[in-house]
Amino acid sequence: MTRPPDRTTTLTVQPRTTGETMEPVTVQQTADADLASALGVANVEAAAERIAGAVARTPLEACPRLSADTGAQIYLKREDLQTVRSYKIRGAYNVMAQLSDEELAKGVVAASAGNHAQGVAYACRSMKVHGRIYVPTTTPKQKRDRIRWHGGEFVELLAVGDTYDAAAAAAQADVMRSGATWIHAFDDVRTAAGQGTIVREIVDQLGTVPDYVIAPVGGGGCLAGVAGYLRAISDEVTIVGVEPTGAVSLAAALATGGPYTLDTIDPFVDGAAVKRIGGLGYRVMAGMGASVSEHPVLTDIGVTSGVEVKPAGPVSLPRGAAHITHVDEGAICSAMLGLYQNEGIIAEPAGALSVTGLSELDIPAGATVVCLVSGGNNDVSRYGEIIERSLVHQGLKHYFLVHFPQEPGALRRFLDEVLGPDDDITLFEYVKRNNRETGAALVGVQLGEPAGLAGLMDRMSHSRLNCERLEPGTPAYDYLT
Repeated sequence: MTRPPDRTTTLTVQPRTTGETMEPVTVQQTADADLASALGVANVEAAAERIAGAVARTPLEACPRLSADTGAQIYLKREDLQTVRSYKIRGAYNVMAQLSDEELAKGVVAASAGNHAQGVAYACRSMKVHGRIYVPTTTPKQKRDRIRWHGGEFVELLAVGDTYDAAAAAAQADVMRSGATWIHAFDDVRTAAGQGTIVREIVDQLGTVPDYVIAPVGGGGCLAGVAGYLRAISDEVTIVGVEPTGAVSLAAALATGGPYTLDTIDPFVDGAAVKRIGGLGYRVMAGMGASVSEHPVLTDIGVTSGVEVKPAGPVSLPRGAAHITHVDEGAICSAMLGLYQNEGIIAEPAGALSVTGLSELDIPAGATVVCLVSGGNNDVSRYGEIIERSLVHQGLKHYFLVHFPQEPGALRRFLDEVLGPDDDITLFEYVKRNNRETGAALVGVQLGEPAGLAGLMDRMSHSRLNCERLEPGTPAYDYLT
């Protein structure tokens, strides 16, 4: 298979001056009173018929390992095996299949962190429609390559800003300027209805409605479609949305009573790194009375909406509840590696959100739980960072500044006096300074087990060497991880 040439254009978008406004681009919105119908059985069934020729009916697989870990019956909905290795094609194709000939002739515009863009690109090539797709400059190369591959000559790829929100602003300006149709990644009921076809398949494959469905949260379109369809067929299914700890835009919206723009986010989970949740996802989950897990961001911005904030740790939910939780990026990395090493599943960070979220739930024994593995577009060049973050999260990887005397045998002393039998040096950076009595070395140590840190620190304190631990959260530590 020949890779298409790199045709990504990188743009610099000037910020709007104070007082300058931008009119919203029209997407198909629905009044709160009509949301249940828009995301209900009839519309999701219609979406399933429209997209049948373009999407795969992905497997629903039992996961014995996770079932043993939780005591529940865990199933994985394998959207990583979808046509574009992500569920996003469902919503994108459903929207484009409903456009008029006149709208298609004007072309389409989309903004995406990568997966929605692939769905739009696939649809553009299938329908022979021209499209312009805006992605953040942080979008992994693997996703950019796949966008170009799926779209071919029908798609122009443009990179702008370092977040989805910046790319979306550029796309919105394009739509206003060109008159093209915006294929929104999440804030359109047609997109959400397309994503709702996931749970239509789940119920059909399982033969019943599961007790729990756990879905990732980025912009909220997938969760809106999943929750809307599920609630239309059952009041007893528990619906859980999982955000990365570094981008809790839905929890912030539920806490403040409407979509809220976060000051900063961690872009690591690129498929879910959204500063401001879509209005649709917020309205659906607020309408269901969703609770949220506590988070420092909620303390900072203040909880003004009356939403129930549950304490950190595994939460027990009543039957039929809706809840939004969050998981640490390091835990996501551990879940990704677990899926790869045990089930042979290549999940991207956002694709592993739902599986990671199992650790935040107190699930009754024997309950039937479906986790949506939402995507598998992961760049192999990221695995070094993924392993590093996982080790740090597990308490196995630590960094130190060790001040060695400038004399022979100093390193041997460190090995003999400080390192334990199961400890391993993974990083050692040292520059000899002839005009100083000591020289600092940056040392990374991987422990055999997390409990080994106490012994290591004790041996360091009794050593003749001056050892200083780099604490997590400091700038130096963040640079290393």
